[in-house]
Amino acid sequence: MSFASEAIVLRVPGGPEALVLEPIAVEPPGPGQLLIRQSAASVNFHDVYVRSGAYQTLPLPGIPGLEAVGRIEALGEGVTGFAVGDRVAYIARNYGGYARLRVLDAVLAVPVPDGIDDGVATAWFLKGLTAQALVDDVEPVHAGSVVLAQAAGGGVGQLVARMAKLRGATVIGTAGSPEKAAIARAAGCDHVIAYRDTDVAAAVLELTDGRGVDVAFDAVGKDTFEGSLAALAVKGHLVHYGQASGPIPPFDLSRLGAKSAKVSRPFLWPYIQPREKLLSASASLFAALAAGQLPVTLGGRFPLAHAAAAHEALESRAAGPFVLDC
Repeated sequence: MSFASEAIVLRVPGGPEALVLEPIAVEPPGPGQLLIRQSAASVNFHDVYVRSGAYQTLPLPGIPGLEAVGRIEALGEGVTGFAVGDRVAYIARNYGGYARLRVLDAVLAVPVPDGIDDGVATAWFLKGLTAQALVDDVEPVHAGSVVLAQAAGGGVGQLVARMAKLRGATVIGTAGSPEKAAIARAAGCDHVIAYRDTDVAAAVLELTDGRGVDVAFDAVGKDTFEGSLAALAVKGHLVHYGQASGPIPPFDLSRLGAKSAKVSRPFLWPYIQPREKLLSASASLFAALAAGQLPVTLGGRFPLAHAAAAHEALESRAAGPFVLDC
């Protein structure tokens, strides 16, 4: 017996108008699965790339959305460690987040502690785990590190800045508007550079007395890559973890030789495996949220049927993050 529900179904790549609410049927949970009544789903740039066709990782027609929060309505055979009514968050590489009801493999679900709003939990879950992985695993940041956080007023950018500052680094942030610059300062940046109007590399070198930064965390991509590279210190590391402005053009690796620098393109998934790592990283993130160490604001909440409007807000570079109320 299936359950009647609704979801945003993407049938062909395109603009925000391609996101349409449709009725769906959800099957009961199978062995090792959970049936979840979702309350909030996060809206990420990854979703934009999927919707536009830049990422062809969602078989179409399909339901986009990587992460959501909800309560368990039923347990499949063999599931332990959960009970009906538990509140959980998840990130699912097979998508399906833009829905009111879904079936999920139990190994992907993590408990959400009391005291954290559903929207806040889902809005900052993927972003928070990503930022933690960047500053703790991809390029461990410590006291004395000098960090460049591109787009430090954005979702992950402000978390990277805040977490790097909590670890004792000097943080130089960039922002594309006065509003985003204020967010970057609130996130703990010691200096904020207006990257649309300023030569970022020149400003960084001036701020660091010509030394440069140990690591540049850059999710903007095409528009900022060259500046991030030029801002590196000797043996510096450019961590290219997104492409909000588009993909970087073909790159000659021999250019790294002058500074013995390195460039990496990490994705989150290897850094939250196995499940024990996912559970510990999630607990650490939720503890930091509960303690007030990280942002808990939202840029906007949209009904599930208005997913297109949420995508338009995100692509306009309005201050986020944005969530869908399921």
